[in-house]
Amino acid sequence: MPLRSLLEEALTEPAIWVTERFQWHATSVGIAALWTDKQIPAQPPFEQALQEGLAVGIDLSREEREFHQLSQGLVLLFHS
Repeated sequence: MPLRSLLEEALTEPAIWVTERFQWHATSVGIAALWTDKQIPAQPPFEQALQEGLAVGIDLSREEREFHQLSQGLVLLFHS
């Protein structure tokens, strides 16, 4: 199954955490952070995601990072 389809399917499941600007989802390929703020950033907000992740007890600073624009919105993907 293509990565995009895996992410879109995972985002239909309930979030495992919700922070100020993200809904966090566990996926088969890593942790996905769905941007929920109305204002879309010019650059992917990885630093904001790292800070908010720490607030719920997850340290994603050493994970690989990528972003995807899906029908649900901007998704930051953190994976090993």
